[in-house]
Formats: sequence, C-alpha cells, structure tokens
Amino acid sequence: MITQTISAQIHHSVHLASSEEVRAAFDQDGYVLLPGLAVKETVERILAATAKMQRTQEPPVEFEAELGYPGAPSSESAPGGQTVRRFKQVASRDPVFKEWATSPILTNAIKELIGPNIVLSLAHHNCVMSKDPHFSSDTGWHQDIRYWRFQRPELVSVLLALSGANSINGCLRFLPGSHRMNINTDQLDEDLFLREDLEQNQELIRRQIFLEMDAGDVAIFHCRTFHAASRNRGAEARKSVIFTYRSSDNLPIPGTRSDAEEISI
Repeated sequence: MITQTISAQIHHSVHLASSEEVRAAFDQDGYVLLPGLAVKETVERILAATAKMQRTQEPPVEFEAELGYPGAPSSESAPGGQTVRRFKQVASRDPVFKEWATSPILTNAIKELIGPNIVLSLAHHNCVMSKDPHFSSDTGWHQDIRYWRFQRPELVSVLLALSGANSINGCLRFLPGSHRMNINTDQLDEDLFLREDLEQNQELIRRQIFLEMDAGDVAIFHCRTFHAASRNRGAEARKSVIFTYRSSDNLPIPGTRSDAEEISI
C-alpha cells in the first residue's frame, strides 16, 4: 500500500501484498498509508457528529488563537479568533468515534505494527482536527512523543481523513525514517519543534514527503516520526480524526498526563 516518489515529494500508494510488507514499510519510513480503510458510511457518520460539535462548540475545544502558530488569529477576540482547531475528547462525545477507534478493521492493522495487545489512549489526540480555509495555521516539524510520558517512545498516531488532503489545504508532511534518527536538543527550539534555521535540519526537511489522502484513507505513523502541516490555502475546510495507541506492555509513567483513562483492545 505504500511507496514514494522523492523527486515529486508526493506519497503515492500502491497495494502491498502482505502484512510483512506493510510492517517493513512502516519500520523503514515511520509511517504507512492505508487507502480506503474506512467505508463511506463511517466517514459520513463521523462528519455528521463533527457538524453537531461545530454548531454547539461544546468544550473541550482548542481555538487556533490559543497556540499562536503562524497564520493563526492574534487573539480569541480578533477576527477568526473563535475558529476551532481541535474538538477534544471525542471518544466520549458520540458513539461513532469509539466505534471507529476500536473497530477490528482499524485495530487489526495497528496490531500488525505494534503487537497483538494494544491500548487506546484517551489522554492524547482523541480529537477531530479542523483546518479552516481562512484562519488556520502552520504546524512546525515535531514528534508526537515530545509531551507524552511512557516507558518507551513506541506509540502510534492514527489519522483518518474525513475529507481530501493535499499540499494546498495543508496535508501531513513527513520526514521518512526520522523515527530512527537521534536528534540533538540543540536542533530543537524551546517548544521542541525542529529549528528550520539550521542547515543540518534544512537537509532533513528537503527530504519531506507530502501525504495526500482521500476521505476514508488512514495514516499510521510512529510517535518519533517528524511531521508538519501548513495552513489551509484551499477553499474548503479539511477535517480528520486522530487517536493514539500503544502496546499494552508500554505503560504510562505514573502521575503524568499520560497516566489517564484508556481502553484495552
């Protein structure tokens, strides 16, 4: 299901014949694309639940203005300041989210990559991401593990595209193989984003892959894989839902944010 054309910097998917090939691709690149894993009905149900959240804006939500990333409104009182970036804790908002996050078609794919016994973390991700075409922002190069606290940095993030994603509307970008790299602390800024002003980092960034996706496609990526996304310069909002999983033997550190409610699968 995965190959890549470096010269075009676009990830193109083809069918892989076996789970061993999927695992080999994931181990090599730190991410894998599973086209059409979610059926149209699932995507439509999740979009309907998302539309309801958008109408009510019931908390917890994260506004673009809160983080202050490039392109975001300057404050919540500025034009576009109430633009939602993330609807949080979605697994408890509508049954369709938990149904998807624990569905065999998804969890069996995850088990092929991180082991037969997995846990859905509700402390991290567990959200719908929304990129508004007018007030979205740029997210710099980072690893998801930067603020997570587990015994081993061996979790996966799993993103379901609810609409088309491309280089214009801010699709995910990956640095292939970066999950296996040793990045020095001086290569990161104080918020643990990759410093783009350093030549050694610029060499890494030149290898970036744009992960274009259709609604229903799923991306699974290692928590150490560097990824980024630009603001939405398209005409329509781009939406996705994302969850975090770990192997059952990779326990959260007691007393940290990561040590919260989970679902064993």
